[in-house]
Amino acid sequence: MESGQENCSAMAEFILVGLTDAPELRVFLSFLFLLIYTCSFFGNLGLMALIRVSSQLHTPMYFFLSHLSFVDFCYSTVIVPKMLANFLNKEKGITFLGCMVQFYLFCTLVITEVFLLAVMAYDRFLAICSPLLYTVNMSETLQKLLASSCYLFGTVCSLIHLCLALKIPSYRSNVINHFFCDLPPLLSLACADTSLNELVIYIVATFNEIVTIAIIFTSYLFILVTILRMRSAEGRRKAFSTCASHLTAIIVFQGTILFIYCRPSTGNSADTDKVATVFYTVVIPMLNPFIYSLRNKDVKAALKKLLESKLLKHHFQS
Repeated sequence: MESGQENCSAMAEFILVGLTDAPELRVFLSFLFLLIYTCSFFGNLGLMALIRVSSQLHTPMYFFLSHLSFVDFCYSTVIVPKMLANFLNKEKGITFLGCMVQFYLFCTLVITEVFLLAVMAYDRFLAICSPLLYTVNMSETLQKLLASSCYLFGTVCSLIHLCLALKIPSYRSNVINHFFCDLPPLLSLACADTSLNELVIYIVATFNEIVTIAIIFTSYLFILVTILRMRSAEGRRKAFSTCASHLTAIIVFQGTILFIYCRPSTGNSADTDKVATVFYTVVIPMLNPFIYSLRNKDVKAALKKLLESKLLKHHFQS
């Protein structure tokens, strides 16, 4: 037992293995992820700005969408810049404090997004099933309360994981087989018993998934029943179109997370998890602005109106 503890020590720094060890792929991957991050950066900030300046988008649906864009922007920014730096640098180190901060922020933002998607499903339920009372039921106070609750859930859940992780006294290695400081690969290096950490991860993840999926499923069940009862084909088409973007975002995001955490473990699970994690940490934050803009007539109309007003203003000034 004592010999097993000889290589264990407290770590001041960790080394992130990254996606691949192949040097010939570094330039290509760094260019690819820089392009994706640039699209995500400007896409999410642009959507947030459009919602803020366009009065026709000052509705509960777009209030929550602006928060979704903010969360996507933040958690891709927590991951991708360090990832890009590691592609280009031989030194792939991250301090212990930096590792804990990165994990905490990432975990907070991802859990917040999980609950935001559920809140957005509830918003669509009120809008479609009780349209006459929608503005009363989804008041500005309730909007702020629901959004704040999403951030609160994310903060509290992540703080629990962080406090337990900080209690780990030593690690057998400082090499993390991942491209950022995620908790499962970090726990695999711990010398101490991490069964409590793993149990809490399972309980928190299960609770979050059950609650949010139940809200989403129930909301869309009532929405489907309401749509099928509509006599107008145009009304049904409009109702379906308002939900299509949100359902697409839910399926892509939740589907990826469920793939990672709800499948049998295999010998290549670490590499498979890294590829899947790239999808929901890097690709999905880029996709969401396009999902909500390309499939949404209100957003396209607001953007067109904004561009036309800018062009007219420029024309008269010149």
